[in-house]
Amino acid sequence: MPTKRIATFLFFISTVLALVASTPSVRAQDKLLINMDLDQTDHLKAYGVTFWALKRGIEVDWLLNYRGGSFMSDYSDLLASECRIRGVAFEKLDASTAQSIYTLVQGEEKNMDVVKLEKAPRIAVYVPPGNQPWDDAVTLVLDYAEVPYDKVWDDEVLGGSLAKYDWIHLHHEDFTGQYGKFYGSYSTAPWYQAQVRLLEAEAHKLGYQKVSEEKRAVAMKIKEFVGNGGYMFAMCSATDSYDVALASEGTDIVESVFDGDPVDPNYASKLDFTKTFAFENFKIETNPMIYEYSDIDVQPAEIGSQENDYFTLFDFSAKYDPVPTMLTQDHVNVIKGFMGQTTMFHKNLIKKSVTILAERAGADQVRYLYSNFGKGFFAFYGGHDPEDYQHQVGDPPTDLRLHKNSPGYRLILNNVLFPAAKKKKLKT
Repeated sequence: MPTKRIATFLFFISTVLALVASTPSVRAQDKLLINMDLDQTDHLKAYGVTFWALKRGIEVDWLLNYRGGSFMSDYSDLLASECRIRGVAFEKLDASTAQSIYTLVQGEEKNMDVVKLEKAPRIAVYVPPGNQPWDDAVTLVLDYAEVPYDKVWDDEVLGGSLAKYDWIHLHHEDFTGQYGKFYGSYSTAPWYQAQVRLLEAEAHKLGYQKVSEEKRAVAMKIKEFVGNGGYMFAMCSATDSYDVALASEGTDIVESVFDGDPVDPNYASKLDFTKTFAFENFKIETNPMIYEYSDIDVQPAEIGSQENDYFTLFDFSAKYDPVPTMLTQDHVNVIKGFMGQTTMFHKNLIKKSVTILAERAGADQVRYLYSNFGKGFFAFYGGHDPEDYQHQVGDPPTDLRLHKNSPGYRLILNNVLFPAAKKKKLKT
């Protein structure tokens, strides 16, 4: 009997081993590479797939400067299926091939590195009620890439809700309380008058006499969020109007058509540039008929023709400057320009502590910048919509199905993934 039991046991083991050998399986070392070079079918949704993986606890390695800033993770049929569903190109790699890529990327002779993405950031987008998605390129691309986010506005910000988030986006905002400075062109338009009523009602509800006072309080609350370790990404007029609001704390820079009383005649001497994030020594534009907040913004006449409007990404050291390297990952390094209420920034008004990420070659025109503040970071990206050169009020939304490989939109999505990164070498 013992001999028979042993024989039966050995037969069972051999049968199981045979079944395992004949059943297709994925080895633990197999990897899935989402390439981000010119061979990628949909760069924007590739970020969405990466975010989807992080939400499910799948760690992703961001291969900086390798094939356009590709993503690598352990292979699974589920992840591969998600790539196929979203139309994202990927490659399945065996252990040997994956290891050779890691060796290449981490080698001292290459300007590449590996950044581990460990947790999907919690995202908030600052938008007023009734804001349309096409009014904000970031919500437009987040929706297209299928990256989840929450909408917040003044009551949530002032109520302390930002503590729940890692990342906040600001876009076509006016933190100076001048209603976007649309007075000269649209003061009689129903949509403008409705906007004024909305902003005034919100300010009064929150206990402020003026919209300018309430908006400055919001700006300062966001500043506190960044200082405590949060990440802020701003585009268009949310960039310069934010710093103008911070610098003018304690003085009135808003004309009576907006708040019922005149500008402080001594406001210029009261500006405090130590309170701003990115800009200093700028002059404020108080004329309500002029569609500008200050001289930070580059004017259309300085840019010239659309055909010659391009900006260039700076090249950073992936191993020693991982943050700016992450923020500038792209499949091209020269990108077509685009306009906005705030299009670009004059370099001479940018603080020396700020890192310039992209500029117009041979000009005093900066498109993209970042720096740290306290425990957190901020990035400013000039312009309104990377695929709509001169977006006008009432224009239809940009169809991102026609721009799925947009390098300008990729810069936005780099910022979305940045808070997920933890810089450390892989154990190989």
